[in-house]
Amino acid sequence: MDTKVYSLDQRISDRIRLEREIRGWSLSELAERSGVSRTMIHKIERADSSPTATLLARLSGAFGLTMSTLIARAEIQEGRLSRRALQPVWRDPQSGYIRRHVSPHSDLPLELIEVELPAGADVPMPAAAYAMFRQLIWVKNGALTFTEGEETHVLAAGDCLELGPPTDCIFRNGGEAPCVYAVILIKSR
Repeated sequence: MDTKVYSLDQRISDRIRLEREIRGWSLSELAERSGVSRTMIHKIERADSSPTATLLARLSGAFGLTMSTLIARAEIQEGRLSRRALQPVWRDPQSGYIRRHVSPHSDLPLELIEVELPAGADVPMPAAAYAMFRQLIWVKNGALTFTEGEETHVLAAGDCLELGPPTDCIFRNGGEAPCVYAVILIKSR
């Protein structure tokens, strides 16, 4: 799996640069829109630095995309069937969080993502990453503490939460075992 993760990192770097260039934005303009420093964006685009989940969320939010859409655009597979072995996988270099884009490339207004959050890890996400989407979180294994704004939800295996209006949030695994959960993103049409 590590070989796929590293090759996807390069594709993500290339995709970020392409998304910026398609919009005709300078590094400075993307930095202003995303809240990520110009220097860091430059390092990410050159693949000198792997972006964290938080940075990817900020960059994708600036583009008006979900993080999963940005990753999927970096490695799109065609067809209605998404085989596990070919699904895009990305590992957050900061938390060790593993994100798998499960759903096939489709015109359906839905994306399905599987996340494995290591024990003791937490991943903050800015509201901009979810501004144009509704989403659900379904815990498959382990326990997840999810904080959205001022509200905290403790979710056990089998629990499913519909997120409220976009706000800064934190995914946290305070347990001793990995937590596996699905994120279901529903796109506005």
